Amino acid sequence: MNTGAAALLLLVIAVGLANLAFFTERLFLLFALRQPKSLWWRLFEVLVYYGLFVGLGRGLEAYVGRLHAQAWQFYAITLLIFLVLAYPGFIYRYLRRSRRAPSGGSS
Repeated sequence: MNTGAAALLLLVIAVGLANLAFFTERLFLLFALRQPKSLWWRLFEVLVYYGLFVGLGRGLEAYVGRLHAQAWQFYAITLLIFLVLAYPGFIYRYLRRSRRAPSGGSS
């Protein structure tokens, strides 16, 4: 696998992982909860998925070539990019309009 294919694969996985917490009511796709997940649980889940994404990225980097040392700035920027990638899931879960029929009678 070349570096371009690895980068594209990692980007597709990042988009999927970033939005995964907003499209399911299960905690980490494994645990069914009695109540709907709150925003804080979803944000915690996104952070855990970010850790999984970083680990996968490091693994792909080691597979393709040498590992490069990264400072904290790299992780801060990639976390913010990951949160931006999670925005469509947030919109879907919290800001989309419900498609209910009008409740009033016709005049």
